[in-house]
Amino acid sequence: MRLLDTATVQLKEFVGNGIPPYAILSHTWEDDEVSLQALPTAGHIAPEPAGYTKIKKCCEQAASDGFQYVWIDTCCIDKTNSAKLSEAINSMYRWYWDAVECYAYLADVSLADLSLADFGKRFKGSRWFKRGWTLQELIAPRFVVFFDSRWIEIGTKASLRKEITAITGIPEQVLSTRRFSEYSIAQTMSWASKRQTSRVEDIAYSLLGLFDVNMPMIYGEGSKAFLRLQHEIMRKSSDQSLFAWNTSPFDHYCAHGSGPLAPSPFEFRGCGHIVRSQVNEQSEYSLTNRGLRITLPLLREINREGAAPAVLEYTSSQDIVYGATVIIGLLDCFRPDGTRIGIYLTQVRP
Repeated sequence: MRLLDTATVQLKEFVGNGIPPYAILSHTWEDDEVSLQALPTAGHIAPEPAGYTKIKKCCEQAASDGFQYVWIDTCCIDKTNSAKLSEAINSMYRWYWDAVECYAYLADVSLADLSLADFGKRFKGSRWFKRGWTLQELIAPRFVVFFDSRWIEIGTKASLRKEITAITGIPEQVLSTRRFSEYSIAQTMSWASKRQTSRVEDIAYSLLGLFDVNMPMIYGEGSKAFLRLQHEIMRKSSDQSLFAWNTSPFDHYCAHGSGPLAPSPFEFRGCGHIVRSQVNEQSEYSLTNRGLRITLPLLREINREGAAPAVLEYTSSQDIVYGATVIIGLLDCFRPDGTRIGIYLTQVRP
């Protein structure tokens, strides 16, 4: 792990258990960010890169808080080395978790230019709350301090938790405890459903830590990265809410037949309240070379004369009559009112 010395603004590498206490930066990338290769060396007298100001300000803040070291993703990760980049992305959640303090820098918010009434709107509308990577950077650290564009403190994750919950949909309990194992996969995915990343693959890679999975980085695979993420989640969890996503019948992805797995976190945008069953042990499921193997109770929707709405009846696989009858597989997850979630099934071969 590379860390910046807050006094010299120079990198130092640490391994194993020898990593010292450090602060960590969470921010949105601009066009003038300084990479590891562009970081000025000791004694450098040429004009400094424009993005260097943010690095220096972060180091100054960390030093004033008593930290000798700080971690900043733009210059502490060697993005020219694919192996190092993959290692860093797979370790990033743990690095934020282990940080003593996290500085959330909101470049598009300025306290000096806003009235108290306008501040709430600007804070809510900050780009920081819309980026994919900042989701884990909000949840993982124990202490998060928010700063405006001039490095004036706005508040902390604890003092602003009600506002943050209203903006992100993340429960206050999660913000306070950093624990969310009791929340369903669908709920956790919903927190990422409105976030964006510059590269398509990063919407999946930025969620690795939240689901405690690891996988190699393959930039260029596009939306397949999110499918791979779901495959890895399935290896560790039997939570059937992974299949509880919803989309429009006219959605572009559906025309290509995405199957039981969602094409993106966006499909979970209405799943913030879907909970897993707490009564029965959820049955196992797995991916095979022929697709998803899962056992579900079934309903058949029968359009009987004079029946409105359609009648739903339990059935067995032997009783299914294909054609006009619609078959619904019941997942082991529910809405808050106890309504069970089902997915439509279609026969594609005998």
